[in-house]
Amino acid sequence: MSDLVSGVLAALITPIDERGGVDTNTFDRVIEFVIERGVDGVVIGGGTAEYPHLSMQDRGELVERAVRRMGGRGKVVACVGTSSIHTTVALAQRAAGSGCDCLLIPMPYFFQYEQQDLASFCREVCRAVSIPCFLYNLPSFTNPIEVDTAIELLRTVPNLVGMKDSSGQHSSLEPLARARDGRRFSLFVGDDSLLLDALKAGWDGVVSGIACFAPELIVGVYRNFREGRVAEAAALQAALDALIEEVVRLPIPWGVRVGLAARGIPNGPMHVPPSPARRRQMEGLERWLGAWAEGKNLELDEVWSRI
Repeated sequence: MSDLVSGVLAALITPIDERGGVDTNTFDRVIEFVIERGVDGVVIGGGTAEYPHLSMQDRGELVERAVRRMGGRGKVVACVGTSSIHTTVALAQRAAGSGCDCLLIPMPYFFQYEQQDLASFCREVCRAVSIPCFLYNLPSFTNPIEVDTAIELLRTVPNLVGMKDSSGQHSSLEPLARARDGRRFSLFVGDDSLLLDALKAGWDGVVSGIACFAPELIVGVYRNFREGRVAEAAALQAALDALIEEVVRLPIPWGVRVGLAARGIPNGPMHVPPSPARRRQMEGLERWLGAWAEGKNLELDEVWSRI
């Protein structure tokens, strides 16, 4: 794989059974669902996958399964975040040996660390493997990476070839894009609401949770912009923003899992049992998705296929 990566990568959920074990058959269905609808690759074990709930064994096996299932049809990116350098390195080395294309490295969670600590953590993980790595800024759930820290790492760590930024900070788009004057690296936005603005700023693509259940919409924004149809891309971004507004009424990634179920792929119970009020919200999202489609006098799958 070229170090420079671009396109739409779908951040996959982890389907589970009634006991909380990984549902591998549904996992395979999710991969086929997004690949058939035009994404350029998949991300396994990220925030949308709820990685803190999964065992190290399950995470390693899912990466290996995804590599086999994809069979070269797109990129496979393995997220290797944990709370410790020891488990992160162990998972990174296993994922690297699976044949995945690159690793995604979120910062440690739970305890708070300074930027110099995070830089040391990232350098050690990258030194432990030989395949390309991406930084993963996920400040809602892990220690945040400041822009200056990210730039310094991207300019100096040889196999650190890009970054996914899920901060949702519009102010980070231009500084990170300008920082590539010294060394070219890939930039992926992780907040779908910033997709079009990131592309306009010169970013390379998106790692999208929404793409797990509405890949056509994300692909539509990306490809229309790349092919010079900016007005069409803007119209699709507006549709995406309306969808995001509904999805984020639920905890992440519940909304993504409900959306995938609405498209015909039930994916198991939540790791935290929803309250009655939350269940009503989940049912409301399913109804909203149906009404959105019916407003166009189309079935849901037909709506997505025409975007």
